[in-house]
Amino acid sequence: MNRRSMIMTTGAAGCFPTLLGASQKQFFVPPEDSPHELTFMQWPVSTKVYRDRWFLKDVQATIAEIANAIAEFEPVIMLAGKEHHQDMARVLSTNVEIWDIPTDDLWCRDAGPIFATNGEQLQVQHIQFNGWGNRQPHGNDGQIAERVADRLGIPIQSFDLRGEAGGIEQDGYGTLIAHESSWVHENRNPGQRRDEIEERLLQAYGADRLIWAPGVMNQDITDYHIDSLVRFTGPNTCLINLPEYPIDDDDFHQAAALTHRILEQEGISVQVIPEPNRKRVKDIDFVASYANYYVCNNAVIAAEFGDKETDEIALNSLQKHYPDRHIVTLNVDALGELGGGIHCATHEMPKV
Repeated sequence: MNRRSMIMTTGAAGCFPTLLGASQKQFFVPPEDSPHELTFMQWPVSTKVYRDRWFLKDVQATIAEIANAIAEFEPVIMLAGKEHHQDMARVLSTNVEIWDIPTDDLWCRDAGPIFATNGEQLQVQHIQFNGWGNRQPHGNDGQIAERVADRLGIPIQSFDLRGEAGGIEQDGYGTLIAHESSWVHENRNPGQRRDEIEERLLQAYGADRLIWAPGVMNQDITDYHIDSLVRFTGPNTCLINLPEYPIDDDDFHQAAALTHRILEQEGISVQVIPEPNRKRVKDIDFVASYANYYVCNNAVIAAEFGDKETDEIALNSLQKHYPDRHIVTLNVDALGELGGGIHCATHEMPKV
């Protein structure tokens, strides 16, 4: 089921910020394009989430293709209960390691661990995943961050927040972007004011500035995650994915345009990539986001949607912003049908 429609039916050191003295080094989340130790991903298995087993097979095949593509550039660890490992090994590259950590769904950006470093060691910054406000079963996914931290033997720091890393975009140099709709919400953080949530997010990411935009509440399962709209490509520089012909009564189109205006008013340099007009999947709920790409060591793994013109614009834009990396494009339509993309399915572990 589409994550957007589900709500209707289920109700490098020199690149890092300046560090403090040796005894006061602050933990911060590095830029995604800094060196990685590896990438974490999750294998989707839940029949409570995927009632159509044939569609689940398509989704699993897409996750395998993404993992195998990333594994050409850096190690990948795929998480899943051991009962699934034999079947997974048939479709995953030998460069993908499988860990026995049970999963429900594939969204590792949201359920997986958020890694921070002080330049010497790693720590998991724990923002509790609660299934996008208890909209989806997450008995296993809600425990992944803690289980990964335990297996790695690294500390975990809780910030008394519920939410998802897909709902926050960060440049690794002190600036965050978020939609209020994904955070200032009774289904995640009841009773918490925006300034309280902001303080905790800044602490978790080791940042000093958070740019808020309203977003869209209660019309998709994520309440309009920012990582399908805007992505930082450097300090105060980002790409945004906007419709070429916005619809006046489409709340997502109007919210995206407002986010764009706010970023420009805040002094962020913004380049627009148009959404595809002639994509393969015609469903109105299909999420066709060029912004939902993943930066790994020496490569960018991105989506193509079958629109020759906009696919090429997106490819050229990514090559311009990441000139020293290979741009690898994949057909990930199965994830778009679920309301997500490649970035949503991955989570980096930075190299220390």
